[in-house]
Amino acid sequence: MNWVPTIDLGSAGVHEAIDDACRRFGFLSIVGHGVDQEVLDTMWATSRSFFDLTFKQRMSVAMPYVGYPYGYSPLAAERLAASVLENGSVGYGTADAKESFSIGPVDPPLHALEPSESFAWSPNLWPVDVPDMRVTWERYYRAMSDLAARLLGSMAEALRLPGDYFAPLIDRHTSALRALNYPALPDASGADARIGAGAHTDYGTITILLADPHVGGLEVVDEAGVWHAVDPVAGALIVNLGDAMERWTNDRWRSTLHRVRAPRERRQSIAFFHNANWDAMIECLPTCLAPGETPKHLPMAAGPHLMAKFTAAAQQ
Repeated sequence: MNWVPTIDLGSAGVHEAIDDACRRFGFLSIVGHGVDQEVLDTMWATSRSFFDLTFKQRMSVAMPYVGYPYGYSPLAAERLAASVLENGSVGYGTADAKESFSIGPVDPPLHALEPSESFAWSPNLWPVDVPDMRVTWERYYRAMSDLAARLLGSMAEALRLPGDYFAPLIDRHTSALRALNYPALPDASGADARIGAGAHTDYGTITILLADPHVGGLEVVDEAGVWHAVDPVAGALIVNLGDAMERWTNDRWRSTLHRVRAPRERRQSIAFFHNANWDAMIECLPTCLAPGETPKHLPMAAGPHLMAKFTAAAQQ
């Protein structure tokens, strides 16, 4: 039995089901999401084509410096556990056994950027050796952006807010799209089997994951500290909450610690990390504060929080 519940977005009682899943797990699988299978399949195949390039070809679009948000990131270039651990903690310096390719917003901004916001609007890099990659990735980015907006509408209603509550907070979103490739580590065992991606929480509002249908590895921890495998469901996308949503809901909903074990055979996944507008204030929602209760978190701007977490995870 899959530990993460599966929810049909077109079913009756969807808002109650979303609230329950977000309270108990912080993760859910969604079907009835409306994303055309051809969009998913083309994105999957194109991303695999990129990781099948030679290392020299992949490095032609490498992130130009440590901390640059987009482009190719080779093996051991990131340590996600550092985003939740302090320097010196056990596991802080363990590099992730994965490589990735990332892009950010695909349309030019229509607003004046704050100085720090230009980080999120850094130019995307495109490999000449996969000619159709830009068209495919931009189409997928827009499809995930639309799906994220619909999901946040349903989440708002699950929180007893108007369905368009989040709309003005995400209309200039700085989301990132990332494909990840985990090379096979046939001899991985014990502690070494836990470093495909170190234990971490995601930073933004929600993450939408297209998981490998054949090779597992994603694990989520429960409140008792027990790790559970998250197995992909045919036709489903996996959704998890990020730190911004946990803070918005005053910890009513969970931004859950998760990790990826290094696989014994090659594994791929594609994640859309949805973020709020750079200047959106993340503060306790009015329906998530009981009379006389004090917010558990101070208000914060979404952008600086995102940049601090991303920089912490970049392998120095």
